[in-house]
Amino acid sequence: MNYFVKGNPDLCIGCRTCMIGCVVAHEGKHIFEIDPDSYTFNPKLHMVKTAKLSVPVQCKHCENPACMAVCPVGAISRKGNAVVIDTDKCMGCKSCMDACPFGAINMVPVAGSSQADGSEKVVANKCDLCSGIPSGPACVRVCPTAALTLVTEEELDSAMEKKRQEAARTAYREMYPQK
Repeated sequence: MNYFVKGNPDLCIGCRTCMIGCVVAHEGKHIFEIDPDSYTFNPKLHMVKTAKLSVPVQCKHCENPACMAVCPVGAISRKGNAVVIDTDKCMGCKSCMDACPFGAINMVPVAGSSQADGSEKVVANKCDLCSGIPSGPACVRVCPTAALTLVTEEELDSAMEKKRQEAARTAYREMYPQK
């Protein structure tokens, strides 16, 4: 089973710390060591913030990913418990972005890289669960309100068991109402 990050809009304050944590984690340096002019700020998640709601939107690492199915060059694959994009293979066709039902994929420029016609190369960009980073998703670690959680198979099984128990209790109370 693929893992995914779940956002709780009741806890999210829209501070965008998750976005900064994501960029820093993928840059591989401490935030104060990064020269602001030497990289492009391309977080692998997108913050939705309205007057009544704020929550990050990111890849759900589907079990049967539509993005992977439509990629004509095989740039999207599974790696561990995540669905990842090989940006070296990506040709920027936007098929995956169009196929994603969550709007979790966007196109970003590749710094210092250009296409054959001289235009800037763009590739697909999405959450990779901080693949290769032992401490896991940076967004989860840095969220000041604990609005983001990594959902693993064990946590999903536990949540399903709790829902089943609550459903059984509700059914019992309906069948045998207290007097």
